[in-house]
Amino acid sequence: RDRCVLREEKNPTMVHLTSAGGVLAMLDEEEPELKVFALERLNELVDDFWIEIAESVPKIEALSEEKDFSHHTLAALLASKVFYHLGELEDSLFFALAAGTQFDVNQKTLYVSTILAKAIDEYTKVQQQAFDSTEAVQPPDPRLKAIVDRMFAHCFELKTFKQAAGIALETRRSDVLRQAIVKSGEVSVMLAYVFECVMTVLNNLAYRNDVLGLVAQLYLEQPDCDYLSVCQCYLVLDDSSAIVKVFHQLVTENKTPLALQIAFDLYDRATQKTLTRVIDELVAGDAADGPTWEKIKSILQGKVTLPLYVEFMSRNNHADIVLLKNTKAALPKHSVFQSAVIMSNSLMFAGTTSDTFLRLDPEWMKQASNWAKFNTVASIGVLHKGHTMEAMKVLSPYLPKDSAAGSPYEKGGSLYALGLICANHGTDRVEYLQAQLKTTSEVVQHGACLGLGLAAMATENKALFEELRSLMQFDSAVTGEAAALAMGLIMAGSGDTDAVEKMRQYTTETQHEKIIRGLALGIALVFYGQQENADSTINALLTDQDPIMRMCACHTIAMAYAGTNENKVIKLLLHKAVSDVNDDVRRSAVTALGFLLFRTPDHVPSVVSLLCESFNPHVRYGSCMALAIACAGTGLKEALSLIEPMTQDSEGFVRQGAYLAMAMVLMQQPNSHPKIDSTRKLLAKAIADKHEDILARFGAVYAQGLLEAGGRNVCISLSRDHGHKDMQALIGLLTFTQFWFWFPLGHFISLALRPTSVICVNTDLKMPKMNVTSNCPPSTFAYPPAVEVPKEKTREKVETAVLSTTSKAKARAKKSEGMDVDDKKKEDEDKKKEEEDKKEEEKKEGMDVDEAKKDEPEADFSELANPARVVPAQLEKISISADSRYQPVRSTFQGGITIVVDRTPGEAEEFIEVPVPDDGDVDSKEPSPPAPFEFNPELDE
Repeated sequence: RDRCVLREEKNPTMVHLTSAGGVLAMLDEEEPELKVFALERLNELVDDFWIEIAESVPKIEALSEEKDFSHHTLAALLASKVFYHLGELEDSLFFALAAGTQFDVNQKTLYVSTILAKAIDEYTKVQQQAFDSTEAVQPPDPRLKAIVDRMFAHCFELKTFKQAAGIALETRRSDVLRQAIVKSGEVSVMLAYVFECVMTVLNNLAYRNDVLGLVAQLYLEQPDCDYLSVCQCYLVLDDSSAIVKVFHQLVTENKTPLALQIAFDLYDRATQKTLTRVIDELVAGDAADGPTWEKIKSILQGKVTLPLYVEFMSRNNHADIVLLKNTKAALPKHSVFQSAVIMSNSLMFAGTTSDTFLRLDPEWMKQASNWAKFNTVASIGVLHKGHTMEAMKVLSPYLPKDSAAGSPYEKGGSLYALGLICANHGTDRVEYLQAQLKTTSEVVQHGACLGLGLAAMATENKALFEELRSLMQFDSAVTGEAAALAMGLIMAGSGDTDAVEKMRQYTTETQHEKIIRGLALGIALVFYGQQENADSTINALLTDQDPIMRMCACHTIAMAYAGTNENKVIKLLLHKAVSDVNDDVRRSAVTALGFLLFRTPDHVPSVVSLLCESFNPHVRYGSCMALAIACAGTGLKEALSLIEPMTQDSEGFVRQGAYLAMAMVLMQQPNSHPKIDSTRKLLAKAIADKHEDILARFGAVYAQGLLEAGGRNVCISLSRDHGHKDMQALIGLLTFTQFWFWFPLGHFISLALRPTSVICVNTDLKMPKMNVTSNCPPSTFAYPPAVEVPKEKTREKVETAVLSTTSKAKARAKKSEGMDVDDKKKEDEDKKKEEEDKKEEEKKEGMDVDEAKKDEPEADFSELANPARVVPAQLEKISISADSRYQPVRSTFQGGITIVVDRTPGEAEEFIEVPVPDDGDVDSKEPSPPAPFEFNPELDE
């Protein structure tokens, strides 16, 4: 009885009604008032009696279609609710649209939210089709637009402007997007949010450019304009003229620090083509003269930026050479292991300019022959990565000379090394490398092609493209493979369909598998970042009979849709991973998932978890690579839990992939990470195990170098701040995965290594002596401890046996020597005892000091000297005290080079000296002639 009373208080009608039959009968009455009453009552009862009401849906539909009936919209609303309960959402939406204002978008019910979501989905679908299609498309239903507009108005009333902006982006409503930003009252916050959404979520290139143009315009309309963000928009739009205008405006307004910071950001993110256009427009401008303009030009040309990074890398080098020595000692004499150690060394000291290990054992280095020698010399390019000014001088012993003397493998390797040093910043070396293509040696041509492709990356130089294409006419497998890859590197990101067509045409003309693979990789690079513009080529490649071209389709998807999380493409790759008949295609399809999902590494383990257990070892290897690429440097435990079982896989090459993946995921992780110590021990065990597969041991050695890469100061990074994709890093990682076929391509991974640094520079482009504060305990992100050198155990001397006659003779001799000798011996024993006592006391004191240090609580912050090593997870904890003399131009640290402003310019400053390299031309500086002298033949005799 109490329950009935309670239900009656909440809804009195529910106490007496057990059926809606009586109310439904009123729909058959002729009086309109009775029909209206019935509809009103049924609208209240529908949630409980929808099964019964569903039998009368035809009557309700008929009423909704009678325009003369005053409450036909109410009938439509009732029909919509019935179809909602039946699970027919499309019909429910149709009648909700017919209900007009009776459908209240402000109601917070499950029915309203579901139908509203369905309406937004339908409206989004129609709007996107209209925006994407080049032909005339039927506009959306006005009633559907009216519902969405009411929803936008409701968002504005509730001040949920971010929600409105997000839906406006999905529905391609730039007018609503502008309103949401302007009405928010926090325009700068909303613009930053919209920019992040555009860079990470919005996948349509054309609409993305429209929105970025709107964002840049709104930034410029603000009284306190954020020019850093404006230039980020122009950089994505590839609008060099607009960037130059911003430079002119900043210099005119005497905002030099901001202009210099933008120049550093541009050099760090822009392609060579964009940088060249900006520099050319600055040089062409009449007003671009003066010290500030010279600084901007020197930054954009790399004369300032690269030396600063090289100085940071060499100054903070913490690579453990003992680890490398132990690895070398544990491996047998084999060319594969020698190459592995050399490649590991190049990664371990990448960018530090330290070649100590290579100089330790010259005889061991000389054992490398043929392509192993090519690979060894090429590794020097990784060691000196970014050291562009000194590149020619460093490589001068190996570079081709006028004479024919010297190994072609050394010459080819040195040209490849030159490209690795100058990758994406080598316009000054293009002419030299181009001249080396005329040689007759295939090996030298191979190195020259790779070096030229790296140096001229993304320049879209069609003359170079055609020259490389002409080399392929000789149909040499060695030269053709490198030339094909170089063609793709030069045209990277251009989406040039003419170039792609020429490359595809040659795949049908040659029989060399190496050349076809090079062309497949090159085609993928051309479509970098092109998204839907690459769809037609991808669809054609996916149905090709040649498995290499189907593999090319997977590579093209990885490049075109990198970082987009595009569902339709992910489904396509998963289908290929489980259905294609070729193992290489399946492996490439799974690997490509890592490129698509690198922005959301947390989602990758769930996507590839079943693939990690596949019966096909190539799919398992691809899963390792996908996890490694997407989760690099994150230390993600879910990813490691999937990779770790594969270190015990039955196939050696799968274990190789697992070792590499473990190292890539754990890069720059602190010692407190639960897997870091066990992984180091696992790699050391695999290296020392004589029974381990040769491929697995190779992977373990290489993984060891990755884990300690760049003197423990670099990390693989596929995106920059503000959501910018790093083209150089993505291209480098994709090409690195091809070391499966050609091991020297493993050096391409150096393109993805980014210094984990904060480098503060003043407006004179000098590094002041200053500190930044890390607001966490020092041990949290400290360098891992070095490997302890094992102490040599001294053997105890055993007393020699003495004959009795000999001992008697010695005793008589001692008596004759007298007491002086005994006194001296006693003094020596006393001194020795005193020294031992002193050592024991010092040892006790040292132990007491160590125990006292252990008892002291660790500080919760630390001061880092400029330039500082700051790992990605540490960036958010970095700050500069408000009392500091130097203050950054940016409000937050983003890593890399930061301009700081001196608040007390009158006081003396201390700077960190950065060596100024020369122009790098070996022959440009001849030694000065000797002083005048007279020759005296008598002295010579």
